[in-house]
Amino acid sequence: MANRKIKILIISIILICSISSCNKADLRSMFISYESVNTRFEQSLNKNMQTGYQTIETTNDEYQLFVMSDSHVGSTKNLNTFMQNAVNADATAVVMVGDLTTGKEDDYDVFAENIEKYPTMLKFPIVGNHDIFFNGWNCFYKLFGSTVYYFVVKGTDFSDIYFCLDTGSGTLGDKQLEWFTNQLETKRQLYRHCVVFTHNNLFRARHIPTTEPMTEELLVLLDLFVKYNVNIVITGHDHKKDVSFFGNTTHIILSALLDKNVDAAYLNLIVNDNINYEFLNL
Repeated sequence: MANRKIKILIISIILICSISSCNKADLRSMFISYESVNTRFEQSLNKNMQTGYQTIETTNDEYQLFVMSDSHVGSTKNLNTFMQNAVNADATAVVMVGDLTTGKEDDYDVFAENIEKYPTMLKFPIVGNHDIFFNGWNCFYKLFGSTVYYFVVKGTDFSDIYFCLDTGSGTLGDKQLEWFTNQLETKRQLYRHCVVFTHNNLFRARHIPTTEPMTEELLVLLDLFVKYNVNIVITGHDHKKDVSFFGNTTHIILSALLDKNVDAAYLNLIVNDNINYEFLNL
């Protein structure tokens, strides 16, 4: 009996320690699961078949993309500053790499209401793990449609391709990985630059006990990035900006844009014959 109590006590201590290292959203993600990544991928491809893949034409030799992550709306001060700065800089588009909301329907409504204040700015959102809490995928899909797609920026004598991938569940899943591999095999050689956006970072800037990348999938992706000369991979999730390198690929982790983050920042990609970037603090 005494041994049983000791075992229960040890298990309780382990659970308490694990819980204390997680935020509340991490705890929810342990227990709440709705659509699989394969389901989201299939729905995304169905939407792509209806709407097609967007090509942005420009006459400029240089253009800018503003990129943000982890606004966790909620409140929207930083989100609106980000959007207004993109407009003021005449950015070609903004890319939002996940955890845009908490997953609640009310927060999706707030997010949509705020970004709709900037109707002339092209927006490319991607789902993150928080966005699928509380059955949030249905809200995302209703508002934005696909979360797996690519878009192209085409100039007079260049074309660049940008892939947006779904890692909201911590994995691409077999169907999305097969699609992405096929896209690289058939399209990469047609474009000057190739950039990948997704939520879940591959190299950890800080430890989070959920949505860890799968080792086997990580190795496959790193091989694809090297083989097909993916220039940059841009992610969020960790709330801490970081830059690392593997082969010829630059891996960038964004800081969280959420209002309460004292280090809130976003990324400005300056694209010409090279791709330069700068973190801009709020």
